[in-house]
Amino acid sequence: MSRTVFCSKFKKELPGLDKPPFAGDMGKRIYETISAEAWKQWSTDVQIKVLNEYRLNMADPRDYKVLVDQMLRFLGLEEGTVAEVENSDRGRKQ
Repeated sequence: MSRTVFCSKFKKELPGLDKPPFAGDMGKRIYETISAEAWKQWSTDVQIKVLNEYRLNMADPRDYKVLVDQMLRFLGLEEGTVAEVENSDRGRKQ
């Protein structure tokens, strides 16, 4: 039987991650409060869109901080605006 957590993203009890996604306090916090479903949405979809849409360079500490901030906001672990990465009107001529 899988462990469950009260997911900060979806605000309900859901299956949790099998292990912290990375070392340290932030990884522990995510492990304890984020569902596997929310983490999957971030790690396989939204993270990639944020990286591409905002052309973030992970070798630049400022860009890395932007990505971490967006992750925490998307997961509901911090207050703030989540970057817009899906806009059906983007790129259309007016």
